[in-house]
Formats: sequence, C-alpha cells, structure tokens
Amino acid sequence: MKRKVLTAFLLSFLLGAMAAGCGKEETIELPEPEPVQETVVEEEEEPEEETVAEEDLHKGEVLSPFTGEWIKPKIAKQRPVSCMIGNTTSALPQYGIGKADVIYEAPVEGGLTRLMGIFQDYKDIEKLGSVRSSRLYYAYYSQEFDAIYLHYGQAAYATTFLESGQIDDLNGLEYAVDQAVIYRDTAKSAPHNAYATGEGLQKGIELKNYSTDYDPKDSQYLFASEEEPVEFDKSDSRPAQSVKPGYLINTPEFVYDKEDGLYYRFQYGDRHIDGNTNEQLAVRNIIIQNSNVRTLDAKGYLEIDTTGEGSGQFITGGRAIDITWKRSDVFSKTQYVDSNGNEITLNPGKTWVCIVDNSYLDRVVIE
Repeated sequence: MKRKVLTAFLLSFLLGAMAAGCGKEETIELPEPEPVQETVVEEEEEPEEETVAEEDLHKGEVLSPFTGEWIKPKIAKQRPVSCMIGNTTSALPQYGIGKADVIYEAPVEGGLTRLMGIFQDYKDIEKLGSVRSSRLYYAYYSQEFDAIYLHYGQAAYATTFLESGQIDDLNGLEYAVDQAVIYRDTAKSAPHNAYATGEGLQKGIELKNYSTDYDPKDSQYLFASEEEPVEFDKSDSRPAQSVKPGYLINTPEFVYDKEDGLYYRFQYGDRHIDGNTNEQLAVRNIIIQNSNVRTLDAKGYLEIDTTGEGSGQFITGGRAIDITWKRSDVFSKTQYVDSNGNEITLNPGKTWVCIVDNSYLDRVVIE
C-alpha cells in the first residue's frame, strides 16, 4: 500500500515539473554585434591632360611666310630664290624640286610646260635643276615673291625686263654667274645638263651683292593652323579627289590621299619624283589660275597675263571652290578671293600654282 502511494506521489511531482517547464520559454539574450566599419576606397583621380599651346610645341620657331609651317627664324628671314626648271622627258628626273615651298607651272611653246620653284631654305640643296631659260611671265611671277631669280638665258621678250635693274636675277649666260653657280652633269645632254647647288647659289648672290633679307611678316598667303585646318562645306564646294589641269604633253594629275591630306603628283604616266630623294612630289594646296594666253610669233613663244583679274579654283582637303585672282601690277602680290570676296586661307604646306589658258578650260578636270 505504501509503495503505491509513493509511486503516485512521484508521478504527480514529475507531471507538475513538466507543466511548469512548458509554461515559460527560456529567453537567451545574445550580445549585440559590434558595428561594422565600412572601408571606403577612394578612386585616384586621373591627372588632367596638360594642354600645350602650339607655340610652346614649337618654341624658338616661327611660321613660314610661304608654307605656314614652323621653321627656324633664321630661315624665315632669308630672302627666297626662284629657279626655272625644265619639264620635258629629257630633263627628268628633276632635282631639288621637292624642297620648293611653292611651284608654278605654266605653258610654254609647243604645248609643253616649264616649272619654277620658290625656295626659302635652299642652302643645303645638293643638286637643283636642270636650270632652264626664262619667260617674261615667269619673271613676273617670281617678282611677287621678291625672289632672287635663277635662270639660264631667256626668251627675247624677257630681256628688257631682266636687264632693267627691276629684278634681282642670276643668269647663267653671264660668265661670272655660270662659273659661280652652274655646273654641268656629264650624264645629261645640253640644254638639260646645267645644275646649281645651294653653295653655288650663295656664291652667286654674294657675287651680285644682292640683299638676302626678308621680312617674314610680308607673307604671300594666309594660312590656317594645323589644329583648325580649312575644311570646305559640301554645299559650297565640290569633290576634288583627282585634279587634272589639262596640259597636253605631260598630262599631269594630282591624286588626293585623305590619310595625310596631300595631293600626289603624276605626269608623263608616272610618279613625279625628286631625283635627290626619289620621293614623289606632293602638295597640300593647288591653285588653278585661269589666264589669257597669246602666241607671239612663229616659234610659239607665249604672252600670259599676270596682272588684271581672272577666274580659278582653290583645291585642298579633297574639295574645290571657285575663286577670283587679282593683281594690280607686276610688283604686287596676286590676291585670291572666294565667292564672298574674302581672301582664301590655305592649309599649312606646299602649294602648286597651275596657270591655265582661258581658251582650254574644258580640259581641266576636277572630280
């Protein structure tokens, strides 16, 4: 009996303890986590590109009055030399012509053309030519650059002006000039065998006591900068990937390369090269100057209007615009203006001036 009572008591105690445990859940308080500190990684600022002024890139240099490119001040103050250069197949290759800042091409007798280069940096030219004879209109073109004019003889129509004292020239027909300036290339036949050197030119200039001073502010052309080149609006211009000035014998063509912005010259069905470097001639600007041309005699000597006013085209950057040229007299510069009457601005670089007969404008192809 006692065992049953004891058992009942123990059972009653255990049930009570279990009931008490189920009536209240035990709460375990966890410690609050310490705040996590965010690591902020600051991005390094890229250094700003330093803007360098164009003048600082070419410190100690000045802009050429003939190309608009940066050159040494000593060269910019040096009076240029012009040189008559033969342009027949017998005269090829020409030498030194790649150093010219400006090249003139105009008709001569027999449907041929002759070239005249304008050189401001000429003293280190190792071979220049072949040096050929003058035509009066070429002497007038040289005059507007105030250049010392190198030629070997002249057509009779040029003699009076050349001997007037109004132009400083080096004429190979003068014995002293021939001895100082000209040498003969025995690999060539006359009259294509007369050549000059930069050293010879200096000797000839000293012999004639010509001034070599030039004011670089007296620029022949207006030039844009390389940072802001001339780019014609399509509405005011036309494509000019190829330019054929229409000369019959040498059939020249300028072909545009958009990669470097240059017009590469071809003639006589081949690349037009400088024999000193074997490099093809290339220019940044082409000016076509349409002019009245007259035949003077049975030999075919020509007279070309170098003063007055006429039409033309200015070609650069793969496009062309119509222009008007004006020149008051042979001692002034030719001015080229666009359809709005504003003087044209050239791109920095060399320029080729093509004198075209007004009677044959239909031969000129720009496309």
